[in-house]
Amino acid sequence: MIESLHISNYALIDRVDIDFEPGLNIITGETGAGKSIMLGALSLLMGERADSRVVTDLNSKSVIEASFSVKNRPELQQYFLENDIEWDDEQCILRREILPNGRSRAFINDSPVNLDKLKYVALTLVDIHSQHQNLLLASPPYQLRILDVLAGNGSRLEEYEKRYQAFRKAVREFVTMRREIEKANADEEFTRYQLEKIEHLNLLPGEQEELERERELMANMTDVKQSLDAITDALSNSNPSALFLLKEAIQSAGQLSGVIEESDSLVDRLEAARVEIRDIADTFADYESELNADPARLDEIENRLNDIYDLERRHHVNTSDQLIEIANTLRSQIKTIDDADETLKRLEAKARHAKAHALEMAREISEARHAEAITFANILRERALPLGMKNLNVVIQVTDADMSSTGIDAVEFLFAFNKNQTPLPVGKTASGGEISRIMLCIKSIVADKMELPSIIFDEVDTGVSGDVANRMGELMKLISDNIQVIAITHLPQVAAKGNTHFKVYKEDNDKSTNTHISRLDEKGREAELAIMLSGSASDPAALAAARSIINSSNK
Repeated sequence: MIESLHISNYALIDRVDIDFEPGLNIITGETGAGKSIMLGALSLLMGERADSRVVTDLNSKSVIEASFSVKNRPELQQYFLENDIEWDDEQCILRREILPNGRSRAFINDSPVNLDKLKYVALTLVDIHSQHQNLLLASPPYQLRILDVLAGNGSRLEEYEKRYQAFRKAVREFVTMRREIEKANADEEFTRYQLEKIEHLNLLPGEQEELERERELMANMTDVKQSLDAITDALSNSNPSALFLLKEAIQSAGQLSGVIEESDSLVDRLEAARVEIRDIADTFADYESELNADPARLDEIENRLNDIYDLERRHHVNTSDQLIEIANTLRSQIKTIDDADETLKRLEAKARHAKAHALEMAREISEARHAEAITFANILRERALPLGMKNLNVVIQVTDADMSSTGIDAVEFLFAFNKNQTPLPVGKTASGGEISRIMLCIKSIVADKMELPSIIFDEVDTGVSGDVANRMGELMKLISDNIQVIAITHLPQVAAKGNTHFKVYKEDNDKSTNTHISRLDEKGREAELAIMLSGSASDPAALAAARSIINSSNK
């Protein structure tokens, strides 16, 4: 629920602070007093576009801030966590600031956010119901949502959504594979030709790199042999060689046994070095003996590399390993062609099974909708009867439709407001006042069935009076038993039903006219109702009538 609303430096409002209560909060005031200005400010928290013209004092910013109670709202907490917004278990504060240059900033719990996030959170916390919102009643998605709420389809729809998405995924897999197969079939001859060319080379992993290394070696055979000769001479063939000198060092070190304490261990280390040098020398000698400047082998390597390079150019790659990968891909494509019929049958069967699984739940949802359509039509008719619609006929039409994310039904609300009139879609048969009353009835029916946010009724009682106005007030009171309701009204019958009453008024000072709002005590409330009844707060008859309306409303 809305706990408080702060508006400052906005149009005619210098500063307004309102503390709302649970139940039915009433806001009244003369036409032009500023009620619409307050709603305009509140709409900025709903993500509406900001206008610099609302900033009165150009030396400061406009601020609209609302505090909401958010106890036991795990789904909202999850949204905050996912979007890195600070969370408080008790309270959520939405704030919009409009700068004199027209730019605006939005905050949730002091975390800067974009307007989409502000709007999403605001819509979960408050519902502003006005004449404009009556257009919702003609919206098929809104009608379907109302029927599903009343039919208790929430958990069924969650399960259906999982099954429907599984079906859509299976269809996508089938369609994607069919396209791939069609393309592969079109390119089959070329694909097999490409694979044949690569397989003809019988490539081995790392082969190109090995051949290039061998070619480099053979191309520089003279220099390599000179280097190997120099190494083997230094290590073992020259006089003196490294091995000869090590041998002499070992002999001399052995003579120091008993003279130098560590001489024995040093002799062992020298011997180990001599063995290692001998092994190195033998390895280089083996390299030298294996070297053979064979022109035929060099030609063979060059031809092999040229064949590899030619295929690489054709396939726009740089290594033989990449050609091996291409060959694997081509084999996979050919296997897809060879297994096409079997693959498509399997994927089609999977899609059919997924569809049947989704349809099973969709039919269960549809049955609940059909059953609830009759019940809801009767309840709506009964609820609307006291509101001056004694001839109302309601038909909740549920018809077959192509399977979609909402099921297999199309829903349409049809109304007839006069005798012998054919029920028609609401937009073609109802006046604005009639639609307002129907919407009020619907919200009174669903208020205890779904987690509605706080509702603000903006003069939805326009155009009614007398007993009908009283009945509308009773419906608002009924809704407020489950959720917080804020009603802006001109009707005393509605205003008398409130638990809390606020008055909006204008006041002049030396420089300007400002809008204010005050919370009325009992006497102030009686005076306000007297004004609404007769135009005078001091008329004894009007005051008596006001007290009578209040007393009867509190029974």
